[in-house]
Amino acid sequence: PDVNMQPHFQDSDILSYLVLPQDYNPLPSIDPIEFLKRHLHELPPNTIQRFSLVTTPKQRTAITEIRNRRLKFTESRPRSLSFAVARNTWPTLWQGRERRGQEEGKEEQEWAKMSFLGGTEQQVGNLAKLLGDMEEEREAERVRIIRRTQANDDFVPEEESDSEEEDEIPEIQESESPEEAQALFERRIRERFIYGLLEGADYDLVDWDEWLDVEDDRDAEERWFNDD
Repeated sequence: PDVNMQPHFQDSDILSYLVLPQDYNPLPSIDPIEFLKRHLHELPPNTIQRFSLVTTPKQRTAITEIRNRRLKFTESRPRSLSFAVARNTWPTLWQGRERRGQEEGKEEQEWAKMSFLGGTEQQVGNLAKLLGDMEEEREAERVRIIRRTQANDDFVPEEESDSEEEDEIPEIQESESPEEAQALFERRIRERFIYGLLEGADYDLVDWDEWLDVEDDRDAEERWFNDD
């Protein structure tokens, strides 16, 4: 990122707080990842959060403490990464074959039955089913649009392709049961989150939260990767 375009990120403010010389190397704006590796625990929350302006979640994966904060967060089973929420938020990562929008359609039917016109059966009639079907189709169409957009974004002419194998997480093989498919999908979501590859996830909430630190970050990380 162009630091000159980031008025809230100033090397001088950060260096002054840490009582470091203004020509300190590495400068926060020039090499923010190396700077964070050295001083992550020395900066207050309102200052450390500014590094989101000059780093990406993927870049911050290089910092052991931040990887382990993400790991601890995923181990708390947050709702934002749960199967039901993640499947709708990142539909291109879910390869299930069920009809999309069924849950949304069911909720719409329940609303019509219980709330619309007092919920009297005679007045509601087929309205609940109609609204449910419409909501199910809307959700299914939303997923189709996202998948088409993703497919177009991912297309790269062969002669221009630039492979970056280190950025890829191993693809999950097609599962033998719905339960296994769900478990593998949940694992894929957790892995992509930890590696900074889950687009749209709230990384700032996790990356700068010192309460997620563990006593021995490196040991915790090694245990998780060894479990793989």
